[in-house]
Amino acid sequence: MSSADRPREVVVVGGGISGLAAAHALHQAAGPAVRVTVLEKAADVGGHLRLVEVAGIGVDGGAESLLNRRPEAVDLVRAVGLGDDLVHPADVGAGLWSRGNVVPLPVGTVMGVPTGPRTLGAVLSAAEIHRVEQDRTRPGMPLHEDVAIGRLVADRMGRAVVDRLVDPLLGGVYAGRADELSLRATVPALAEAAGRHGSLLDAARSVAAASAAGATAAPFFAGIRGGVGRLPAAVASASGAQIRTDVTVRTLGPAGPDAGVRWRLEVGPAPFPETIDADAVIVAVPAAPTARLLRDVAPRAAADLARVEYASVAIVTVALPKSAFATLPELSGFLVPSVEGRVVKAVTLSSVKWPWLTADARDMVVLRASLGRHRDEADLQHDDAELVRSVMVELGEALGVTGRPVDSRVTRWGGALPQYAVGHADRMVRVRAAVEAVPGLGVCGAAYDGVGIAACIAGGRRAATTVLDGLGVVPVSTA
Repeated sequence: MSSADRPREVVVVGGGISGLAAAHALHQAAGPAVRVTVLEKAADVGGHLRLVEVAGIGVDGGAESLLNRRPEAVDLVRAVGLGDDLVHPADVGAGLWSRGNVVPLPVGTVMGVPTGPRTLGAVLSAAEIHRVEQDRTRPGMPLHEDVAIGRLVADRMGRAVVDRLVDPLLGGVYAGRADELSLRATVPALAEAAGRHGSLLDAARSVAAASAAGATAAPFFAGIRGGVGRLPAAVASASGAQIRTDVTVRTLGPAGPDAGVRWRLEVGPAPFPETIDADAVIVAVPAAPTARLLRDVAPRAAADLARVEYASVAIVTVALPKSAFATLPELSGFLVPSVEGRVVKAVTLSSVKWPWLTADARDMVVLRASLGRHRDEADLQHDDAELVRSVMVELGEALGVTGRPVDSRVTRWGGALPQYAVGHADRMVRVRAAVEAVPGLGVCGAAYDGVGIAACIAGGRRAATTVLDGLGVVPVSTA
């Protein structure tokens, strides 16, 4: 076989959902024209999607839901044979543990930014609601630059809105701080509207109206019966890729003029290195290791990626007897504002939220508590038993839970969530431009265009398209 006829070798560095989605997209688009190898440093693929067992029940120890109204994730679930197991949450509301009580999370906000005062009475005082209404008299909008969303909201609507609404909602997604997170990167629709309106209330109202006009009857979120953690193995199996785990990529560089390929990767321990040659490489690992690998091949991209900070978190999953609750709340869970000074940042009542888990749990209640926040990970230094004790104390205060759990599991995610600081969107535009200027190179992952599963899958597909275009491989559907 001549070099022109041989399959192109593509290496994907990283076996999280982004890298696996890239591998799957390569296989779907190019078929036998490419051979894909996925290199994952952990013992299993999946990244932050993982199944754990509590009281004999398999549950998610990482992300547990995906956007149902965005097609990338649900389409991939169906494509890899899990479509019959797509499920939707129970029709119950969410709560907020604020000022000593768990109250319904106010509706009619855009990531916690109010569209009006009508639904805020359970969370804000009359004076705090009046401060929200003063937004329309304040100067400074329309807005024409990226800002920290928390600082903008505090200036226009008061500190209480940030502390009681925006910060817990953003914290639930990014484990970050509203005063440092970018408006443009975290809530782009609101950023765009803030550039057109004279008040933040009006901007938020326009976003909410547009969302309602475009909404369908389909539920907003979806899950997978048995856990979203089932998805990585199914994608890996359907990708046609060679999956190699327990493999750390140490360096990435040009293969040299006589190699017949573009890239050479060095993997394995330093005393016993192995080299892998490839026509194209997709780097699908967090920003810091990506920056190290790209330092010599795309230095401008590496410099921007090196600036992305990450938050560490832990998920404490407990199984409780139903008798631990005087009355089981009809809530999917509740958020906890950081201003409350609690260890727990959010709680999901998993066996209330997911009907399949209600059946599996039988006479138990399975719930999970999220802990940890950017630059505030001291609570995570405690051992597992202490974390479980802290969670149980706070569950007692919030929900009146008594007794001891039947079983528990602590899942730690070090450096799990990238922080989208002010200017993040522009930095990622520069990163992509620098990477896409290098033939046969692509990047994807949660650091770029969103931390959710759908966004990560979309990024993997984009990286696959980029490297196939660079290789001149014609998609099989149009060949």
